Amino acid sequence: MKELVNFIKKEFKHILRDTRTLVILFGIPIIQILLFGYVITTDIKDAGIAILDLSKDQTTQDITSKLISSGYFVIHKNLNSYDEIEAVFKQGEVKEVIVFEENFGKKLIATNSANVQLIADATDANTANIIVMYTSGVILDYVNSLNKTIDAPFKVDINERMLYNEELKSSFMFVPGIMAMILMLISAMMTSISIAREKELGTMEILLVSPLKPIQIIIGKVAPYLLLSLINAISILLIGYFIFGVPINGSLVLLMSETMLFILLALSLGILISTVAKTQQFAMMASMFALMLPTMLLSGFVYPVENMPVWLQVICHLMPPKYFITIVKGIMLKGTGLFFIWKETLILVVFTLFFIGMSVKKFKIRLE
Repeated sequence: MKELVNFIKKEFKHILRDTRTLVILFGIPIIQILLFGYVITTDIKDAGIAILDLSKDQTTQDITSKLISSGYFVIHKNLNSYDEIEAVFKQGEVKEVIVFEENFGKKLIATNSANVQLIADATDANTANIIVMYTSGVILDYVNSLNKTIDAPFKVDINERMLYNEELKSSFMFVPGIMAMILMLISAMMTSISIAREKELGTMEILLVSPLKPIQIIIGKVAPYLLLSLINAISILLIGYFIFGVPINGSLVLLMSETMLFILLALSLGILISTVAKTQQFAMMASMFALMLPTMLLSGFVYPVENMPVWLQVICHLMPPKYFITIVKGIMLKGTGLFFIWKETLILVVFTLFFIGMSVKKFKIRLE
């Protein structure tokens, strides 16, 4: 019995000395429960909206004030005509446009009825539904408060329109998100495992003492996976288009160029991971943990970034898939050009150059 107790004590000491094991046992569960607890929510907070007020009377101003004070919405822009609606949606910050008809207040008093139109960006069908539901609730609550003081009740007819996804197909949201997740995960994982395999087989030393420069080694490792990942991306687009009916309304050349940029980013990140990974298993685990969960939860793929706490939104803005998903949705569903997505494109370029630079630096350190 004494031998068993001593053996158990030894195992405890061995576990406590292993930092990686402690991180897996205690760190990962804590991080996961915090992420899921803050991210998984259907509540709306600070959703960007625009107002097209064709009436500009006291009633429409009161409704607008009630929308702002609700805490659910933030007005990004006041529009002057219908022609501005599509452009404001393509900019990406506005999720809904609220249109008050002409003489809204006068019609409400004269006929006890008036119309308001809610036009939502349905590239994310779930979010669009929730935003429209919240907006309708605020407007109807305002009307009900008026009806308490009059005999003949007022009625506001709310007309809903889901732009870019009239049928509210969930595939319009999932195909771009899954494309980003697969390309990030597969590309980064394969390249990280590639160099880790060289280390385990003992062939890394041969590469390091060869005439090849660090940048040449990186290019040599990246090039095959760049082509394979591009084939993977094309397959996803074909499946999305022919099987799920996801349209490609924008430039196919621009879409493929942005896809190649993102693949290069993912591959360079995989190279960077591989420079610090000693084994294939560690490289795989690091890629899975560092890329899969953040891509799913912190990129806006499933849950809107705007609904998250401020500190978590800051982390979200450090996730490259967030910008790629915005780009893909913009090109495929909205038909946007480079003019509307140049900021996201520039951010992906900066990320790519940073990861490549860090990878080269790591190799230089080893060569020195």
